[in-house]
Amino acid sequence: MTDDSWRTALHQHREQKDRYLAHDRHSPIPPDQRESFDGLDYFDPDSDLRFELELHVYDDPETITIGTSTEGERDYLVWGEFAFEIAGETYTLDAYRTSPDEDRLWVPFRDETNTNETYGAGRYLDLEAEDRTDDGRWVLDFNYAYNPFCAYSPRFECPLVPMENWLQVRIEAGEMDYTGPTERGGDHGAHGHGHAD
Repeated sequence: MTDDSWRTALHQHREQKDRYLAHDRHSPIPPDQRESFDGLDYFDPDSDLRFELELHVYDDPETITIGTSTEGERDYLVWGEFAFEIAGETYTLDAYRTSPDEDRLWVPFRDETNTNETYGAGRYLDLEAEDRTDDGRWVLDFNYAYNPFCAYSPRFECPLVPMENWLQVRIEAGEMDYTGPTERGGDHGAHGHGHAD
């Protein structure tokens, strides 16, 4: 993918998500905020935070129980691990599945932008079957990092990021924090690992 086509696809994705959040009846934005919603804030696109990676699949993926934002629990399989470099340092993230036969990965993470620029509880990446290169590698693109639905409304339940995926580095890509239309300036349809209670 050329840099121009990558940026175009990213821009179109963001426009599509803004339309979904502003107008779709399933939008996590509270109904009384949708009319004044003028788009999410994002970090500028950064192609250096797009990686094509081998997934190290664990020999015997274990099932772990992850707590949620409403003190619930959900089970996930710890399917494998990605390793990548930022500024010469190597970092790893676990990738999860809800069942062995699904061909998609969920990669939640926290990083050192949390609580200031980004949502304090962390962000998510969803990798679908089409997010693979011809040679089978996965495209891990932090520019598509998104907020869980509970960032928009407390009525949603969202899985928390396991400590194994807390990164000691700033990931300046993807969605920034959402604080509501009255407090902000304003710049994936949406996926959801959050659902309404």
